[in-house]
Amino acid sequence: MVSFASTLPSLVSLSPSQSFITNASRSPHQPGVICCKFGADHNNEDRFRRRDILQSVGAAAAAMDLIARSTSFIEVANAADLIQRRQRSEFQSKIKTTLFDAMKANPDIIPSVLTLALNDAMTYDKATKSGGPNGSIRLSSEISRPENKGLVAALDLLEESKKVIDADSKGGPISYADLIQFAAQSAVKSTFLASAISKCGGNVEKGTLLYSAYGSNGQWGQFDRLFGRSDAQEPDPEGRVPQWDKASVQEMKDKFKAVGLGPRQLAVMSSFLGPDQAATEALLATDPEVLPWIQKYQRSRETVSRTDYEVDLITAITKLSSLGQQINYEAYTYPAKKIDLNKLKL
Repeated sequence: MVSFASTLPSLVSLSPSQSFITNASRSPHQPGVICCKFGADHNNEDRFRRRDILQSVGAAAAAMDLIARSTSFIEVANAADLIQRRQRSEFQSKIKTTLFDAMKANPDIIPSVLTLALNDAMTYDKATKSGGPNGSIRLSSEISRPENKGLVAALDLLEESKKVIDADSKGGPISYADLIQFAAQSAVKSTFLASAISKCGGNVEKGTLLYSAYGSNGQWGQFDRLFGRSDAQEPDPEGRVPQWDKASVQEMKDKFKAVGLGPRQLAVMSSFLGPDQAATEALLATDPEVLPWIQKYQRSRETVSRTDYEVDLITAITKLSSLGQQINYEAYTYPAKKIDLNKLKL
């Protein structure tokens, strides 16, 4: 709470000392009137003046008015913030539902969706602070590059999902930058759920219950807050993303290092590096720096909760999806509909 007490003139310092008061007037007093006379030998600065009191009272009134106005402003601002949060949350729920359904209906395309998100983000350049997950991979001159071969089908699927999402949006169309990263989230969630169902012998109900009890849904909080990326209008520079299926482990490590990631993230994101995760992990295991992490996540995936693997993967995706991005936390919000109180029937 902001205090305005320090802005008020001190009334204590203005109080006259007893020595400043001369004998009160000896004339008869009228009822209810106090008559005092100040000696003429004291200068003006030592006097308890009427205007000093009025100035103090005026300052106090002004301060109280400021407090009232500030409180009212804060209340309105907080209310507006809550409305915007709800709007973004509702829109995000729609996005997640649409994309999850798309992944569930097209499980074979999930590896391509993951690589699409990876390649869009891996254009980030720390030196120039350019590139990153900005949706530029949607542009024909970028999606047609060798490193993006085979990803057109994934982009087409997201285009169809975007139509559904935008048709129900009150705050404007979703950016491709957000769409691609949230598609990767839905793809990952879909595989996590599928794994839980598999551990339950294919029983969907039991698998869903298992994932609800031991799954990693609660770890997506920071990722979900990164909502409001802007789309690039031009393709990112060429040569920033390797062809993962042809790159050596050292080339992969170098690229991950260039964007602030290391062997740990390289190992946990093996499913983003091509359609055959097992083959990718076999290649990564030949590197002594990556091998311990590959083994760690392979063991984790065999457990019921898969905690280490899932939490580390979510953390890596969150960092990847934020590279160089300035998030607009007011994106997808819109003016709330005003209620005409005159039309309400009580």
